[in-house]
Amino acid sequence: MAHLVYRSKSFWSKLGQFCETAQVSQAIIDSVAKVLADVRSKGDKAISDTLKRLDGVRLKPSQFRIAEQEMRAAIKALSKENVSAIKESVASVTEYHRHALPKSWTARNAHGATIGERFHPIERVGLYIPADLVSTVVMTASLAKLAGVPEIVAFTPCSKEGIVNSGTLAAMKLAGVTEAYRVAGVPAIAAMAYGTETIKPVLKVYGPGSAYTVEAKRQVYGTVGVDLLPGPSELMVIVDSSANPSFVASDLLAQAEHGTGREKIYLISLSSETAKAIKSEIRLQLKSLTRRDAINTVLKDGFVSIQVQSYEQAAEVANFVAPEHLELEVESSKFNLLLKRIRTAGAIMQGGWTATALGDFVAGPSHELPTGRSGRYFSGLQISDFLRRSSLIRYSKKALERAAPVVESFARMEKLDGHGRSVSIRLEK
Repeated sequence: MAHLVYRSKSFWSKLGQFCETAQVSQAIIDSVAKVLADVRSKGDKAISDTLKRLDGVRLKPSQFRIAEQEMRAAIKALSKENVSAIKESVASVTEYHRHALPKSWTARNAHGATIGERFHPIERVGLYIPADLVSTVVMTASLAKLAGVPEIVAFTPCSKEGIVNSGTLAAMKLAGVTEAYRVAGVPAIAAMAYGTETIKPVLKVYGPGSAYTVEAKRQVYGTVGVDLLPGPSELMVIVDSSANPSFVASDLLAQAEHGTGREKIYLISLSSETAKAIKSEIRLQLKSLTRRDAINTVLKDGFVSIQVQSYEQAAEVANFVAPEHLELEVESSKFNLLLKRIRTAGAIMQGGWTATALGDFVAGPSHELPTGRSGRYFSGLQISDFLRRSSLIRYSKKALERAAPVVESFARMEKLDGHGRSVSIRLEK
C-alpha cells in the first residue's frame, strides 16, 4: 500500500507512475497477432485449435453457435429472483439511455440552405462477454437493442464441456441478443473482425476483457470499429470526516476483488483519522471474503492513500487520475463544489448510500467505462456508440448564390481552383 501527501516532493510524478497499468508486453502483442492471423487465414479450424490449445475446450465449428433454446432453457433454470434481477437491470439501463437517444433534425443555415443530422443503428455489432459477467450482457446488449441494432451478436467463454454460465445465457435472451457463440478470448475478437466459415463478421466490437482480449481489440481496430479499450477496474473514493469507514472499506474491497491483480484503488482523504479507520475496516472485512488472496495482491501493489487538505485539492487529484469509478463520501453540502470541479471521472457516485456496485449492476449507466487515465478524453459506453450519424445539406440556387463568395475565398486561399469552379459553374448564365 502506497501513501502520498498532496504537493509533496515529486507528488505528481509518483502519482502518474502509480496510475500506469502494467504495459502490454511484446510477448502478449506477438501472441495476439499470431492468433488473429491464424483465424483470418484458417477460419473455424484456427478457432477450434486455439480454444483446445489455450483453454482445453474441444469444440467443432458446428458447436460454436449457442442455440436460442439454450437461452430460453437458462431462463427457466434460474431462480425467479435472479430472472427478476436481470429484468430490472435491463429496464433500468434502457430507461437511463433512452434520455440520451439522439434524434434526427433539420434546420436552416445562414444561407437559407437545409442542414441537419440523421442517425442510423449500426447493422451488426459484436459483444464480448467475459466469463460469468452476467451484468456485461445487460450493459451492452440493452443499449444495442434500444438503438435499434438489428443483429446483436454475443461471444462468451464456456467450460471444457461447452457449458456457458446460465445467468449469461438468460441475460442474452432478456437483453436482446439475437445471435451468440461459445467462443472466448482472442479467437472471439478475430471472428468478429474477420469472420469465418460459420461466423459472419460484425461492424463494431464492444465489451471488456483480459489483457489479451483488449490487445486484440486494439489490433483489429480499423478492420472493425471498437468502443473502448477498458483495462482493469479502478475506484477512487474521496472522503472527509463524515464518511462511514465500513461503507468505504466495503467498496474498496469490492472493486479489488475482480481478480486480475492489476486493479487500481485510490483513497483520497481530508481526514487522517477517517483514513486510518477505513484501513482498519479493510483488514477486518477482508477476512470474510472468498477472493481475499486476489484482493490482497491488489491492496499490496494497487492501493494508494492520498492525504489532501481541501476539497479543491481532492478534485485536482481526481481530474489527474480520471478514475473509472469515483465515490464522493463527503458531506452532502460539498457535492456541488466537487461536481463543478471534477471533469474526468467515468461515473460519479454521490453519498454513502451509493455503492459502486449499484453502477455495476442496476443503476442505469453502462458499467463499461474508460480506465488507465483515458477518461481525460473518452467517456463511458453510451447509446450513440451504437449509432451512425450522417449530416444533411441541401442548397437551392438562391442559397448557393449567398455561399459562393465564401467558397471562392477558401478556394483561393487553399489553391484549389477546382473547388471554386464547382460552385461558380452552377451560377453561370
